[in-house]
Amino acid sequence: MTLSANDVTKDDAWAVMERFYAAETAYVAAGGYGRARYDEVAAHLDPEVVLHQAPGLPFTGTGTWRGHDGMERFLATFSDVWESMEFLEQEHWGDGDTVVVRNRVRFRARATGQDVETEILQLIRVRDGRMLECRPFYWDPSAVTRACTPPSSTSA
Repeated sequence: MTLSANDVTKDDAWAVMERFYAAETAYVAAGGYGRARYDEVAAHLDPEVVLHQAPGLPFTGTGTWRGHDGMERFLATFSDVWESMEFLEQEHWGDGDTVVVRNRVRFRARATGQDVETEILQLIRVRDGRMLECRPFYWDPSAVTRACTPPSSTSA
Protein backbone atom coordinates (compact mmCIF):
# COMPACT_ATOMS: atom_id res chain seq x y z
CA MET A 1 0.00 0.00 0.00
CA THR A 2 1.37 3.42 -0.96
CA LEU A 3 0.71 6.27 1.45
CA SER A 4 -0.03 9.77 0.28
CA ALA A 5 1.71 12.70 1.97
CA ASN A 6 -1.54 13.35 3.87
CA ASP A 7 -1.54 9.79 5.26
CA VAL A 8 2.03 9.85 6.62
CA THR A 9 2.11 10.09 10.40
CA LYS A 10 4.95 10.95 12.76
CA ASP A 11 5.62 7.26 13.25
CA ASP A 12 5.47 6.60 9.50
CA ALA A 13 7.98 9.38 8.77
CA TRP A 14 10.26 8.05 11.51
CA ALA A 15 9.90 4.48 10.17
CA VAL A 16 11.00 5.74 6.74
CA MET A 17 14.08 7.32 8.31
CA GLU A 18 14.94 4.22 10.36
CA ARG A 19 14.98 2.16 7.15
CA PHE A 20 16.97 4.85 5.33
CA TYR A 21 19.58 5.08 8.13
CA ALA A 22 20.05 1.30 8.11
CA ALA A 23 20.54 1.27 4.32
CA GLU A 24 22.90 4.28 4.47
CA THR A 25 25.01 2.68 7.20
CA ALA A 26 25.28 -0.58 5.25
CA TYR A 27 26.21 1.34 2.07
CA VAL A 28 29.05 3.20 3.80
CA ALA A 29 30.29 0.04 5.56
CA ALA A 30 30.37 -1.84 2.22
CA GLY A 31 32.67 0.80 0.75
CA GLY A 32 30.20 3.04 -1.04
CA TYR A 33 30.09 3.78 -4.74
CA GLY A 34 31.10 0.90 -6.96
CA ARG A 35 31.32 -1.51 -4.04
CA ALA A 36 27.89 -1.31 -2.38
CA ARG A 37 24.34 -1.67 -3.68
CA TYR A 38 22.81 1.78 -4.03
CA ASP A 39 19.35 0.42 -4.84
CA GLU A 40 18.94 -0.48 -1.15
CA VAL A 41 19.34 3.23 -0.32
CA ALA A 42 17.36 4.54 -3.30
CA ALA A 43 14.33 2.48 -2.26
CA HIS A 44 13.85 4.95 0.63
CA LEU A 45 14.21 8.12 -1.45
CA ASP A 46 11.56 10.06 -3.33
CA PRO A 47 12.58 10.55 -6.99
CA GLU A 48 12.63 14.33 -6.31
CA VAL A 49 14.70 14.03 -3.12
CA VAL A 50 16.84 17.04 -2.18
CA LEU A 51 19.66 17.03 0.37
CA HIS A 52 20.92 20.43 1.55
CA GLN A 53 24.40 20.13 3.10
CA ALA A 54 26.07 22.97 4.97
CA PRO A 55 29.21 24.45 3.40
CA GLY A 56 32.66 23.68 4.76
CA LEU A 57 32.42 19.97 5.51
CA PRO A 58 34.69 17.46 3.73
CA PHE A 59 31.70 15.84 2.00
CA THR A 60 29.61 18.93 1.22
CA GLY A 61 30.38 19.19 -2.47
CA THR A 62 27.94 21.55 -4.17
CA GLY A 63 25.86 21.82 -1.01
CA THR A 64 22.65 20.71 -2.74
CA TRP A 65 22.17 17.18 -4.03
CA ARG A 66 19.05 16.41 -6.10
CA GLY A 67 17.31 13.23 -7.18
CA HIS A 68 18.51 9.65 -6.97
CA ASP A 69 21.64 10.44 -9.03
CA GLY A 70 22.52 13.38 -6.82
CA MET A 71 22.08 11.32 -3.67
CA GLU A 72 24.23 8.55 -5.14
CA ARG A 73 26.98 11.09 -5.91
CA PHE A 74 26.66 12.51 -2.39
CA LEU A 75 26.88 9.06 -0.79
CA ALA A 76 29.91 8.25 -2.98
CA THR A 77 31.64 11.36 -1.60
CA PHE A 78 30.40 10.63 1.93
CA SER A 79 31.66 7.03 1.87
CA ASP A 80 35.03 8.17 0.47
CA VAL A 81 35.37 10.31 3.61
CA TRP A 82 33.99 7.85 6.19
CA GLU A 83 35.05 4.27 6.76
CA SER A 84 32.20 3.64 9.18
CA MET A 85 29.31 5.31 10.92
CA GLU A 86 27.43 4.18 14.00
CA PHE A 87 24.24 5.71 15.36
CA LEU A 88 24.72 5.83 19.14
CA GLU A 89 21.49 7.56 20.09
CA GLN A 90 18.49 8.95 18.26
CA GLU A 91 15.50 11.06 19.26
CA HIS A 92 12.77 12.18 16.91
CA TRP A 93 9.81 14.52 16.83
CA GLY A 94 7.36 14.99 14.02
CA ASP A 95 4.17 16.38 12.67
CA GLY A 96 2.60 14.74 9.62
CA ASP A 97 5.13 14.41 6.84
CA THR A 98 7.94 16.16 8.76
CA VAL A 99 10.32 14.62 11.26
CA VAL A 100 13.18 16.19 13.20
CA VAL A 101 15.87 13.73 14.24
CA ARG A 102 18.68 14.25 16.73
CA ASN A 103 21.42 11.73 16.01
CA ARG A 104 24.46 11.12 18.16
CA VAL A 105 26.84 9.50 15.67
CA ARG A 106 30.35 8.07 15.69
CA PHE A 107 32.21 8.28 12.38
CA ARG A 108 35.62 6.82 11.50
CA ALA A 109 37.52 8.81 8.87
CA ARG A 110 39.16 6.86 6.02
CA ALA A 111 42.06 9.29 5.60
CA THR A 112 43.13 9.32 9.26
CA GLY A 113 41.47 6.36 10.97
CA GLN A 114 40.28 8.83 13.61
CA ASP A 115 36.89 8.53 15.26
CA VAL A 116 34.72 11.56 15.83
CA GLU A 117 31.54 11.56 17.86
CA THR A 118 29.11 14.36 17.14
CA GLU A 119 25.47 15.28 17.06
CA ILE A 120 23.49 15.99 13.93
CA LEU A 121 20.05 17.55 13.91
CA GLN A 122 18.13 16.80 10.72
CA LEU A 123 14.94 18.41 9.45
CA ILE A 124 13.35 15.86 7.11
CA ARG A 125 10.24 15.84 4.95
CA VAL A 126 8.71 12.58 3.73
CA ARG A 127 6.34 11.98 0.83
CA ASP A 128 4.63 8.71 -0.08
CA GLY A 129 6.75 6.74 2.38
CA ARG A 130 10.11 8.06 1.12
CA MET A 131 12.49 10.84 2.12
CA LEU A 132 11.79 13.98 0.06
CA GLU A 133 14.05 16.59 1.68
CA CYS A 134 16.76 16.62 4.32
CA ARG A 135 18.59 19.50 6.00
CA PRO A 136 21.28 18.28 8.41
CA PHE A 137 22.88 20.60 10.97
CA TYR A 138 26.16 19.42 12.55
CA TRP A 139 26.87 20.34 16.17
CA ASP A 140 30.66 20.57 15.71
CA PRO A 141 31.65 20.84 12.03
CA SER A 142 35.26 21.72 12.91
CA ALA A 143 35.69 18.43 14.82
CA VAL A 144 34.33 16.55 11.80
CA THR A 145 36.79 18.35 9.49
CA ARG A 146 39.75 17.77 11.87
CA ALA A 147 39.04 14.04 12.03
CA CYS A 148 39.13 13.85 8.23
CA THR A 149 42.28 15.92 7.72
CA PRO A 150 45.59 14.06 7.77
CA PRO A 151 48.38 15.79 9.71
CA SER A 152 50.63 17.95 7.58
CA SER A 153 53.48 15.95 6.10
CA THR A 154 55.74 18.99 5.96
CA SER A 155 58.16 19.72 8.75
CA ALA A 156 59.69 23.03 9.72
